[in-house]
Amino acid sequence: MYQKYRGKVEFLLVYIREAHATDGWQLPVNERQEVLLPIAKSQDEKEDHATACVRKLNIEFPAVVDNMDNTTELNYSAWPDRLYLVGKDGRITYKSGPGPQGFKPPELEAAIRKELAGK
Repeated sequence: MYQKYRGKVEFLLVYIREAHATDGWQLPVNERQEVLLPIAKSQDEKEDHATACVRKLNIEFPAVVDNMDNTTELNYSAWPDRLYLVGKDGRITYKSGPGPQGFKPPELEAAIRKELAGK
């Protein structure tokens, strides 16, 4: 979707926290893929985790990092992850269910097309 709408829609990853930290809820798939990150103890460490996430997942668009108080996570009900579309007017025009099961790419794409059409 990023490739399709690049230049028309600004994409942004907001890294909130490690979903499957080694000292939290570690999953076997993370061990197999060597995604072994502890819960961040500082903002610098959280930023390092975000960098590793972007690199490991080959994310091509910009990423920002939530603060240690998890303000963005709390304000946007972002745990474990979620997709949002913010309209040109700064209002949320689409909010997915909790991911990854709640991700419905066709719904997000329909919202993008609607926003681009000015509806």
